[in-house]
Amino acid sequence: MPELLGDNKLQETVGKAVELLPELWKQAGLQHEAMAAYRRALLSQWHLDADCCARIQKEFAILLLYGGVEAGAPSLAAQIDGSFVPKNNTEEAILLLMILLRKCCLRKIAWDPTVMDHLTFALSLSGQSLVLAKQVEEVLPGIYARSDRWNDLALCYSGARQNLVALNLLRKSLSKSEKPNDLSALLLAAKICTEDFHLAAEGVEYARRAVENAKGEFEHLKGIAYRLLGLALERKTKASSSDSERTHLRSEALKFLEEAIIWEKQNPDWIFELGLEYAENRNLNLALCYVKEYLDLTSGSLLKGWRLLALILSAQKRYSEAETVLDAALDETGKWEQGVLLRTKAKLQIAQSSPMNAIETYRLLLALVQAQRKSFGAGKCTPKVESERVPEVGVWQDLACLYSGLSRWRDAEICLEKAKALKNYSAETSHAKGSP
Repeated sequence: MPELLGDNKLQETVGKAVELLPELWKQAGLQHEAMAAYRRALLSQWHLDADCCARIQKEFAILLLYGGVEAGAPSLAAQIDGSFVPKNNTEEAILLLMILLRKCCLRKIAWDPTVMDHLTFALSLSGQSLVLAKQVEEVLPGIYARSDRWNDLALCYSGARQNLVALNLLRKSLSKSEKPNDLSALLLAAKICTEDFHLAAEGVEYARRAVENAKGEFEHLKGIAYRLLGLALERKTKASSSDSERTHLRSEALKFLEEAIIWEKQNPDWIFELGLEYAENRNLNLALCYVKEYLDLTSGSLLKGWRLLALILSAQKRYSEAETVLDAALDETGKWEQGVLLRTKAKLQIAQSSPMNAIETYRLLLALVQAQRKSFGAGKCTPKVESERVPEVGVWQDLACLYSGLSRWRDAEICLEKAKALKNYSAETSHAKGSP
């Protein structure tokens, strides 16, 4: 057989047959058989040429990523001791695509931009932004324009929360000698700057340039540019030392956030954001209108909307209405997500001079927090539960302050000891205890 395979015509026929078989299985809707055929094609000694092998690897990776069927681990017979064995479809697809990318970089096969597209998707899906950045850096010069490579790297480092690295790359990409009006780079740079008030002034400049360049085929991005401009101006107020300047910046920020809503009228997150800004600026009537609109758009399905509504009502001294809102939200919320609502309710009851009701609410909250700790342990919560989790030390501190107000000193001291056992060095605990 090896001698026959040396014949070019027969080799070509064998190659086409090996490449065609998994495609036929796919056409028949038998994905598992197609995956098995791809593996046999890649693991058996068919003496395929580099281009044919690359096509099979690419099609197999595409099937693994988008086929909707879990392939399972390769058979033990195909595994080599000490070698890496993919645990799922995504890992196997990433391995195949990285092999293909390496072949492209070594010029064994022609450059295929779709390989990088699929690899970008797979690594982004896996949260491996830094690995993706390394792959982008290793692409041979001349394939990507310099500014495009910087923009891609900035996206990778931004996804890995290395914002300063990303911003430095964007500064180079947006310089006058490169692409100063690249809208996607301007938006990303503005977004990064809005997360740090020290960079807010720079973010305002990027956002203004983005607004100017969001025209023609990119006009649909103008709402995003206005929102980032509003957020950047709002962050800039935190770095201002002048009251008049802060007032002016807040006014401008709200104006641009409202302009963003005009472009994205059905975006609930932006509406919530604007309502929160108005609440922070003590314009409670407008804040109430926006949070009600947010609840209508989300059908009241999100916890933060109900909590903000209760806080706005309490700021208007409509305590009983705020408590009614929280009770309704508690009825519609899952057990593990009730912590923030219970704590807010307890503070409302204190504001209404109902300390005994507040103590009972805190007891419910404490039972929930301790059950969460026993069920999940430290750092084992789902992201959603973790974001709504109330720290146990904070509950004990709140109870200590409540008992102190009732002159129940022994109970307050017990609560502070519990808080200290959870967090030995806490300014709030020391202040409540009166210790230096």
